[in-house]
Amino acid sequence: MSTEDRVKKRDEALEARMDVLVSYVLLTGVVTSVILVILGLAWHWLNTGRLGVDYRISGMNLFEFVIDNLRQVTSAEVRPRLLVSLGIAALMLTPYVRVLASLLFFAFAEHNRKYVVFTGFVLSVLTFSLFLR
Repeated sequence: MSTEDRVKKRDEALEARMDVLVSYVLLTGVVTSVILVILGLAWHWLNTGRLGVDYRISGMNLFEFVIDNLRQVTSAEVRPRLLVSLGIAALMLTPYVRVLASLLFFAFAEHNRKYVVFTGFVLSVLTFSLFLR
C-alpha cells in the first residue's frame, strides 16, 4: 500500500469518526429534548387536565434562560413547566454543542488548524448570538 493510499484511508476513517460524533451529538440533543418536553406536558396534563403550558420568556437570552432553569433544578423546584423549558433549552443548545464537538475533534483528532480556526469563528458567532435578546 502506498503512502498516498494510507493517507487517503486515514482521512476517510477520520471523516467517518466525525460523522459518527456529529450524529450522536444531534441525536442525543433531539431525543433528550423530546423526552423532557413530553414528560413535562404529560405531568402538566395529569395535574391540570390541560396540555398547554403557559409562560413567557421574553427579555431573556438563551443563556439567561438556561441559568434560570438550572437554578430551579438545584433549588428542587421541579415542575412540569421546568421540564418543558429544559427540553427547549436542550434543543436550542444542540447545534452549539455540535459546533463545539467539531472544534474539539478538529483540534485534537485531526490536528487541522485551518478547520479549528473556521469552526472557532462559527462557535464565537454562535456564542455571541446566544447572548443577544
